[in-house]
Amino acid sequence: MLKKRQMDKENFDYLFEKNEEDSPAKNTNYAKIATFVLFFIFLFGFLQYAPYDTTNIKPHNASIFSELFWLYFFIVQQTLGIVHEAGHGICYILPCPEFFMVINGTIFQWLFPAGIGLYFYKRGNKLMGLMGLFFLGISMQYTAWYISTAHEGLMVPASKSFLGVDGYHDFNYILSVFHLVKYDWLIANIVKFIAYIAMIGSVFLMFLAIFEKEEA
Repeated sequence: MLKKRQMDKENFDYLFEKNEEDSPAKNTNYAKIATFVLFFIFLFGFLQYAPYDTTNIKPHNASIFSELFWLYFFIVQQTLGIVHEAGHGICYILPCPEFFMVINGTIFQWLFPAGIGLYFYKRGNKLMGLMGLFFLGISMQYTAWYISTAHEGLMVPASKSFLGVDGYHDFNYILSVFHLVKYDWLIANIVKFIAYIAMIGSVFLMFLAIFEKEEA
């Protein structure tokens, strides 16, 4: 009986052989490659289609690719807008100094993707950490556009406001405190440059991650 069981096991050994192609390390590498390719394509599309003056108006006679980016920018604008206003909202509840209340919207807007990325990075998920860095760059690019409009005045008309009502322009106030409103274009371009460094750097690091060996 024992001999028969041994023979049966030998006959079905192929069922228990390890398939190296389906190993976790191999699948992880495929995930890294797919993530890199996706973000690489997205980065070049972003550089081409990113509207420095964000708009809710859908482009006419646009390609499918540009329409997808318009939809993406609309979603991001709403998401960042909610997070941005939440930063101000905290200071409506807590006793914050006026300057901190104004700048806290942008702080929240940057901390949101940065915090998510750092959370995953600290837990060993480097790829998700780099995705957080990439989206921090997108958030900063949106801020760069906002800074560039500081010279337009302290009031933001309802047509340009996320909340759909007249409001105060954060960076007109912030730059006025330091007498820098006339340099809004320069500050905006510096922030925009840092944003693109973050995005390009994260995609480059995703590429390098493909060749990293998984720890045993």
